[in-house]
Amino acid sequence: MQKIMVIAPHPDDEILGCGGIMSKFVNDGKEVYVLVITRGTPKLYSDDRIVNVRKEALDAHKILGVKETVFLDFHAPELDQTSLAEISMEISKVIKKLAIDTLYIPHRGDIHSDHRVVYNAALVAGRPVAGSTVRSIYAYETLSETEWAAPFGDDAFIPTHFVDVTGSFENKLKAMACFKSQLKPFPNSRSLEAIEALAKFRGATVGVKRAEAFMTVRTIEN
Repeated sequence: MQKIMVIAPHPDDEILGCGGIMSKFVNDGKEVYVLVITRGTPKLYSDDRIVNVRKEALDAHKILGVKETVFLDFHAPELDQTSLAEISMEISKVIKKLAIDTLYIPHRGDIHSDHRVVYNAALVAGRPVAGSTVRSIYAYETLSETEWAAPFGDDAFIPTHFVDVTGSFENKLKAMACFKSQLKPFPNSRSLEAIEALAKFRGATVGVKRAEAFMTVRTIEN
């Protein structure tokens, strides 16, 4: 049984980047888990807002068939002020407990510093040492973060791995529609129209109707 975990800096990042493959993998009989790293810092976000967005996440995950959602409580948007070792240690605990073999993590070049921190912490947690269950790591793109990165090669999202999500894309849209607190009207990139436009573009790149694209960080073949 393949066990896949999508690591999201904030609730809804996992849907924006991986909603299609999450639904597809569940339909293929694989186990899909989501790990959300943060809650909003109390300086900016009330407890009611946190409870609401986490409920939205759980409703979305139910649509996609996620087996389990794990919420950590690191403060957003302040991960760059938090010990990387502490974050990676908590991610590692979840990976080991669930025996995860495939990780989907945010792109290192995203404009949001929380995404860059989670990328680095996840790589530490999934490093290929003796006893590690992680065999594959892919970085996903997040609308309203990835496309706003600095226009330099080191920060560019250059997809190397495409997944046809034509059959599961409607579930992605339904799941994202649960995030009423996060959605914006088009032409904002955090809109259902923009999500579909990106899926069409990624699909057209590889000759299918809808696709999600990823950067391959590492795969290990037996």
